[in-house]
Amino acid sequence: MVPEINIWAVLLATASSMAVGSVWYSRRVFGGYWMRTVGHDEESMRGNAVAPIVITALVSFVTAWVLAGAIAITQNFYGGSFLANALLTALILWAGFTAARMVTHDVFDRRPAGLTVLNLAHELVTLEVMALIIGLIGINAL
Repeated sequence: MVPEINIWAVLLATASSMAVGSVWYSRRVFGGYWMRTVGHDEESMRGNAVAPIVITALVSFVTAWVLAGAIAITQNFYGGSFLANALLTALILWAGFTAARMVTHDVFDRRPAGLTVLNLAHELVTLEVMALIIGLIGINAL
């Protein structure tokens, strides 16, 4: 069975990921800390950002698509509130895949714990906002 996926919800969730990242990593929010911690400065941040933005958009689309499919499967299995299933599915997928794998890599990379927490929190917020959008729009096409 292929889960029914609402492409409009996926596209809006993709856009939300870009918006959350833009705010999260802005200099006024956590961008200054992130730049210092990873070793960037104003000069290293200059340059062509097109490739990273395109890659981020594509990866965000894949994430939103997979999340929407997982939410549809969860809804078909458990029933009940679509929105609650969406938010819980995002939390479980974040904990089991994103957080678990990121912690493993960051420990071996010897990244500062603060950077790991910052990135994990960003991913959690991103996935939950995506799930909120998918959960509010639903499965059926608009």
